[in-house]
Amino acid sequence: MGVIDWFKRGVGELMIARPDDAKGFVVWKHPDPTIPMKSQLTVMADELAVFMRDGKVVGTLGPGRHTLDSSNIPFLSNLVDSFTGGRLFITEVFFVTTRENTGVRFGGPIGNVEDPKSGIPVETMVHGEFSFRVTNPEQLLIGLVGTGRTNGDQVPDWMKEQVLKVLRDRISELCVKNKWPLLDVTSGAYTEEVEQTALGALDAHVATYGIKIVRLGNFVIAIREEDAANLKKLYTDAAYLRTVGGVGAYQQFAAGKAMMGAGEGMAKGGGAGGEGSGALAGAGLGVGMGMAQMMMNQQNQQRAAPPAAQGQAPATGAGFCTQCGTALGAGAKFCGQCGTKVPGS
Repeated sequence: MGVIDWFKRGVGELMIARPDDAKGFVVWKHPDPTIPMKSQLTVMADELAVFMRDGKVVGTLGPGRHTLDSSNIPFLSNLVDSFTGGRLFITEVFFVTTRENTGVRFGGPIGNVEDPKSGIPVETMVHGEFSFRVTNPEQLLIGLVGTGRTNGDQVPDWMKEQVLKVLRDRISELCVKNKWPLLDVTSGAYTEEVEQTALGALDAHVATYGIKIVRLGNFVIAIREEDAANLKKLYTDAAYLRTVGGVGAYQQFAAGKAMMGAGEGMAKGGGAGGEGSGALAGAGLGVGMGMAQMMMNQQNQQRAAPPAAQGQAPATGAGFCTQCGTALGAGAKFCGQCGTKVPGS
């Protein structure tokens, strides 16, 4: 275990150091709270030793080899056990790693993120790695680890939850506010922007525990392959229709796509639980019905509009120009607006 007991001149001495099999822990607690006077404490270059008693931090020792004696380490006088004639310290010693802990993997769902380009919500995921460093061992021990735990292997798990929570909020917010198409986000085009925003937000969540998230590494924002294929097809069709058919053709295309999605959703029970029903199919029912209703309203308005609003030329007998629809005065032979000759004049 890396701990050796031996007796020299009748005085119990103890060598205290973190064992090799505990090097990977962020926090490791020495198992014995009774430590003989003049014991030798070894603190490695990438850690600190924190002494606690009754849930309070008494003192901290940095890297090096220390002889535990109240005569040269003043704060140890608060730990002396008077019942043993001053030969023992009663304390909990925690070894806290201060180096940057890298390669911590995380991953999970972000939830439905609306694609600004198509208006369709798509199930989005994120996975990758991050690194963190302990900046204040005392805050970490008091606020997060607690004196009852013997090691700090729970710390990375807690950090994973915080990273995923912040990324879930920030990715959705950035996509909506900046109108980033999801296919651009999943291609990695905005990775740097997402990282900087997330790191700033993470500080507010973890700083009070004496921890800093240093960087996010190799993280990927992803959607399912079938959803990506559907979005690509939708983008391509929409771009073509906008080019050759104008806004009206694009609106009809969007409505048609939506109604197709609605039909598929109803056939699969609303898109829930059916085999192969992705986020796009699930959203098809709600979006499709809304788009279909909008298209029907437009058609009803066109039917109710007067002939001039539909681009139809008014009848000559009604006293209007057959070309531009301008009202003609009595006995007019030519239209005062466009100059067209009035038939029969």
